[in-house]
Amino acid sequence: MSTTIEQRKADHLDLCATDEVAFRQRTTLLECVRLIHQSLPETSYESVDTRVRLLGKELRAPLLIAAMTGGHERAAEINRTLASIADELGYAFGLGSQRAMQKRPETSWTYQVRKYAPTTLLFGNVGIVQARDMSTAEIAEMVESVGADALCVHMNPAMELVQPEGDRDFRGGIQTFQRLWAELEVPVIAKETGNGISREVAGRLRSLGIRHADTSGAGGTSWVGVETLRAEGDGRALGEALWDWGVPTAASVHYCVDAGLTTIATGGIRHGMDVARAVALGASCAGIARNVYQAFLEGGAEGARDFLLRVERELRSIMLLCGAKTIEDLQQAPRIVTGELRDWIA
Repeated sequence: MSTTIEQRKADHLDLCATDEVAFRQRTTLLECVRLIHQSLPETSYESVDTRVRLLGKELRAPLLIAAMTGGHERAAEINRTLASIADELGYAFGLGSQRAMQKRPETSWTYQVRKYAPTTLLFGNVGIVQARDMSTAEIAEMVESVGADALCVHMNPAMELVQPEGDRDFRGGIQTFQRLWAELEVPVIAKETGNGISREVAGRLRSLGIRHADTSGAGGTSWVGVETLRAEGDGRALGEALWDWGVPTAASVHYCVDAGLTTIATGGIRHGMDVARAVALGASCAGIARNVYQAFLEGGAEGARDFLLRVERELRSIMLLCGAKTIEDLQQAPRIVTGELRDWIA
């Protein structure tokens, strides 16, 4: 496959249109979180309040259309359509990596969604390695140019190691996070890319001043797997060995919440039950990417919208059955942690 940035982004979309890039054996471990049925919920379906306040904006439900793409023509339609849906439904929206925009400013238009989503909570996105090599002023200009409310700074060493044209030098990440937290005017969200945030990294981020994290845990899309399918020779062999590498989403949520980070749960979130389980672990919001994208491919804007509304209805129903009238109630709801997740969070 081609190694230009634009073609790489197109490759990613083509591969993520199928389930071929899912983790093979590793799961999110959200299935190990058992919520307790309450036969006397003492509320009505209509009065269950799914609203949550995140980074200064109110969301109708704790849902994020998570970062997918940017930097090529197909990305523009996807970003505009899905951002518009997020704005209509009161959800957050994440842009894909703006690396292409940094390298080739003429692709900036593919990230411009504010016109279509004037009120939505919008996240910009830059890699920690790219941020290391950029001035704070350059990053601030990148954020401002898309009208983002916050900046996701993504960590993805496993993906980069397998990516044929990927980075190999990951030094300076700690200092970069510290600099951006101190100097940027918008909140910084430490984000993984399919391999999760460990207990140690969550604690380190908090000690640096970072207050927000996006888990992107293991168990959903394997971005190592995506790059494995693009690689050849030794790169493909390494990718096969690391396909299931990472911290499961449920464990990553626990670590980030335990470290005192406002946590967005992403990585294998597929339906309302996954959202509810993540919130019960303490997450403030949950993000979905590949399933939204697949719904968009199958049914266009209406298909994506219907899928997201179904997730919201499932969440509302589960909240009622847990006796949770608000998201805060669900975060405190009784739960049982079983199986492998107990070992991860012990």
